[in-house]
Amino acid sequence: MARKQITINRKQQGVLTLRTILLVFTGSLLVTLLVAVFITSFGYFRGYVSDQLAGHARDGATAIGLSLSNAIDGRDPVASASLIDAVFDSGRYLSISYLNHQNEQIAGRAITLSDVGVPSWFRSLAALPLPVAEAEVVRGWSRLGTVQVISHPGRAYQDLWRITIGLTTSTAVLGGIGLFALFVLLRRTLSPLHALETQAQALGQRDFRKRVAIKSTREINRVTDAMNQMADDLGQLFEGQARLIQHLRRVNNEDSVTGLASRRAFDQRLKVEVESEEKAALGVLMLIQLADFSDYNQAYGRNEADRLLLRVASVIADFVTFHAGAFAGRRTGAEFALFLPGVIPADAGVWCRQLVTELDGVYADLASPMDTAVHAGLAKTREGRGARDLMAAADEALRNAQGRAESGCHLADPEKDGHHNLETWRVIISQAIHQQNLSLWLQPMVNEGRLMPVYHQVFSRIESVEGTLKAGTFVPMAERFGLIADLDRLLVQRVLERLAEFPDQPLAISLGNASVASEAFRLDLLAQLQQADSLGHNLWVGISEQTIHHHRTAVGLLVRALGRLGVPVLVDRFGVGGVPFSYLRNLRFQGVRIDNSFIHDIDTHEDNRFYLDSVVAIAHSRGVKVFATGVETAAEYSVLCTLGIDGAMGYHLGRPFAADNQQTGD
Repeated sequence: MARKQITINRKQQGVLTLRTILLVFTGSLLVTLLVAVFITSFGYFRGYVSDQLAGHARDGATAIGLSLSNAIDGRDPVASASLIDAVFDSGRYLSISYLNHQNEQIAGRAITLSDVGVPSWFRSLAALPLPVAEAEVVRGWSRLGTVQVISHPGRAYQDLWRITIGLTTSTAVLGGIGLFALFVLLRRTLSPLHALETQAQALGQRDFRKRVAIKSTREINRVTDAMNQMADDLGQLFEGQARLIQHLRRVNNEDSVTGLASRRAFDQRLKVEVESEEKAALGVLMLIQLADFSDYNQAYGRNEADRLLLRVASVIADFVTFHAGAFAGRRTGAEFALFLPGVIPADAGVWCRQLVTELDGVYADLASPMDTAVHAGLAKTREGRGARDLMAAADEALRNAQGRAESGCHLADPEKDGHHNLETWRVIISQAIHQQNLSLWLQPMVNEGRLMPVYHQVFSRIESVEGTLKAGTFVPMAERFGLIADLDRLLVQRVLERLAEFPDQPLAISLGNASVASEAFRLDLLAQLQQADSLGHNLWVGISEQTIHHHRTAVGLLVRALGRLGVPVLVDRFGVGGVPFSYLRNLRFQGVRIDNSFIHDIDTHEDNRFYLDSVVAIAHSRGVKVFATGVETAAEYSVLCTLGIDGAMGYHLGRPFAADNQQTGD
């Protein structure tokens, strides 16, 4: 798309705008008209002063001829010379000559034409004619000679110069006023065209919010109304598609009664969290069940039972909101499941008891006078324990809790706690930040039609006395301790250093929730990217969909600022945040990265495949790329390629490797 736009721009170089063409054409007509009027007027006044000059010469010649014929004896050279001197000195003449029949001068006066009070170039341009006026000198019946008179053109040149100055000034003033008025008129008339161009560009970028409100001529107004209507129609179409995708996500992944994740969706996400090499981390699975729910259902009916489940789900959803990365789902009947990443069993036990107490109060209020109880079982993750084993351990703990009549919680195998306590975790993370002990691991995002990866996803590692700790292990703890912003600053610094060494290998990072919400971090991030200059163009910044949901204003500020720097931004963990897809209408993301839980077994999951197909279609219609993560089998990758995915990542396509081990030629 960018290459096509560059080609179009190159073709348009040197092409005049419509306003320029109209201004040049109409302005040329106006200037031509004024110049024609000037030339005509100048020629008229030049002819007028020339006639005046010739008339003056004739009058002078006639007066001298009559005087020499009657008042003075023209045969007397001395008297004739005196008369000519007197006339020459009193008039404006260039020369006066009295010639006999042999064309010999009897008397005369003449001066040269030098300074006449006008520029020499103007005198050359005007070139007034100097006609010679003649008159006969006679005495009685005898012809004595001829008087020849040439008038001095100085006054004529001066008059013509003043007239020319006036004509030039008036022509320039009228022309300037006319051209300015024409410019203003064209600018006002054609102003909607620029707005239409901006709107068309916005539509090309899938932004349907632009409207043209400027009014002009009837024809242009019709075009603007049609464009506005088209933008409205496209916007409504996008909203309809967004609602459809949101509906599909809910149908495929949400429980219809409670709005929590369905059993299948929860199990898929739990498998990703627990078994994925990069995400596998400490955490606690919590199973909660309302005792004697079947009796409540029979006593109060299905509607009231659904109402109770909805109230319970609301309490659980509020609990999840206050624990970063946590998610919940409904298993079956009145059994609910929660997973708390980055939590040690001691804290999980305290929170579980608080949650059970609150749920017991809700259950008791609605079920009164029935006896009620709420039980919970907890199981912690540990190395070698997959999602199925973790679920079995939590289920066994739940059965132990149900062995007591009253509400309560039970933790599976509490004696096998191999995780650090909270203070140890705080020390490990703080020391890593202080000592800048953070290494980078890269995993390729592969596109079937490209030889090189689209980018490499960056995963961070911390070296501790117990070995290498993965991001999935320490990031939830860093979020909890408020240290994630410092970790992300260090991560961005290391990534920019890596880009400086390998500028042709784009990288992608994921920012923590608290980092995006922090104004100080956002300012530091923008300062780092501004200092890095063009290196930022090869850095994809990932923001999770849950962060968008909880920090919409902060995300909007960051996305717009990164857009101004030319840094591409993508939505991370797309599909699990529960956010309406319409946020893509207001924020300019360059890509979305589908969460692993939608990719797992997509070759056999018709609903997820249809959902992903719809996401790809609407994302591509807005120029947004779609990436997939967690591809572990050839069958999954084959389906993704069929759906037109822009890139995929997973163990089937390439495992993470230490960035320090990559050579320049790789």
